[in-house]
Amino acid sequence: MENPFDNRIQTVGELTRSIRGLLETSYSMVTVTGEISNLRRPSSGHLYFTLKDSEAQLRAVLFKGQQRYLACVPADGLEVLCRGRISVYEPRGEYQLIIDFMDGKGTGLLRIAFDRLKAKLEAEGLFDPARKKALPYLPRRIALVTSPQGAAVRDFLVQARRLSPGTAIEIVPVRVQGDGAAEEIAAAIELLNERGRSEVIVLCRGGGSLEDLWAFNEEVVARAIAASAVPVVSAVGHEVDFTIADFVADLRAPTPTAAAGMVLPEQRVLLAQVRELQRQLATAMKRQLAAARRQLEAEQRLLRDPARLLAGHAMRLDYLRAELAHALQGKLGAYRERVNRLNHQLRRLDPRHRLLAHQGELRENRLRLFFLVRQLLAERRNHLNRLLATLDAVSPLAVLRRGYAIARLADGTVVRSAKQAPPDTHLRLTLHDGSLNCRVTGGEQ
Repeated sequence: MENPFDNRIQTVGELTRSIRGLLETSYSMVTVTGEISNLRRPSSGHLYFTLKDSEAQLRAVLFKGQQRYLACVPADGLEVLCRGRISVYEPRGEYQLIIDFMDGKGTGLLRIAFDRLKAKLEAEGLFDPARKKALPYLPRRIALVTSPQGAAVRDFLVQARRLSPGTAIEIVPVRVQGDGAAEEIAAAIELLNERGRSEVIVLCRGGGSLEDLWAFNEEVVARAIAASAVPVVSAVGHEVDFTIADFVADLRAPTPTAAAGMVLPEQRVLLAQVRELQRQLATAMKRQLAAARRQLEAEQRLLRDPARLLAGHAMRLDYLRAELAHALQGKLGAYRERVNRLNHQLRRLDPRHRLLAHQGELRENRLRLFFLVRQLLAERRNHLNRLLATLDAVSPLAVLRRGYAIARLADGTVVRSAKQAPPDTHLRLTLHDGSLNCRVTGGEQ
């Protein structure tokens, strides 16, 4: 059959494959929000449904392998945020969204913001364990930043009063969710640092959804915790809840009740420890006293006949005295002989004999130096006089004394030629004893 048209004839399959290629290239990754409807779960485990809004609908598929990463449970009527790629199911010629990520619409956007801020702060080192401050062992004053109406504050206070009734707890009331809550929390942390009275700051809030806890995921709160000089404990939500504040804080508590136990040691346990230490101290003192008593009894037995004990020591003392006297006599004789030898050598080396000889040499050298210096000065004086005579002979002043003069123009220029001084030129003549002002009346060349 001949083609009556200008373009190439394609089969349905060829055209569908061409459209599929264009769509998959142009829409390789898209993010779309809509409501789930017509959800089907066949035996294959894949999920097939339609995403729709008031204007259009889009078929979607979520394969079984991707479902383990879901942050929500798909259901009809659920508003979701989906990410995936556009493809075409060729047998029916339908385009569809192949999903690789899905979350509830509100929580999905929050989760993306959470992950971005977490990555940013982690890259800055705000989660580094090395920068986290240690909590004091027995804090005397704790600041509790929380909502005064919540159950979380009651749980913390009940546990804190049971563990350590004497610890002062200051409640700093703030909003813990909703608009402006994050700014109030950050301002409370900054205010407590300015006051400087609290030893520990505890951020306290009960459990809730991601939206409920979002104030503790705001960057302003994270920055305030990181800048705090006072250690900060994050006790937000339940054990499965994690916020940005948990990662930045110096300590994360799974619940407000657990936070009290982590910040305050149990007073009853401390008292038991003190009593145990007292018991150990008393036992050690008894052992020391018993050992000292046994030592004293042994020494008393030795001192029952002190005269006999002293007699042995007296004999030993006499022997040592005699040995010492003999040794001293021998040493003194040796030292006396050595001193005599040294005195004899010293007399032979008496410096006074050498001093007399050197004094004679010094007098002769002084006289010789005097004559040499006087002769040298006379030679230098004669040489200087000769130089002065030569200098005087070539001096311009000597030439002037012989009757010559130096002529200068009014500007000080020396006249070296008659051409420089035509008639009526005023000149200044320098003689050996003064100068003259004159005027040229005529001249010859």
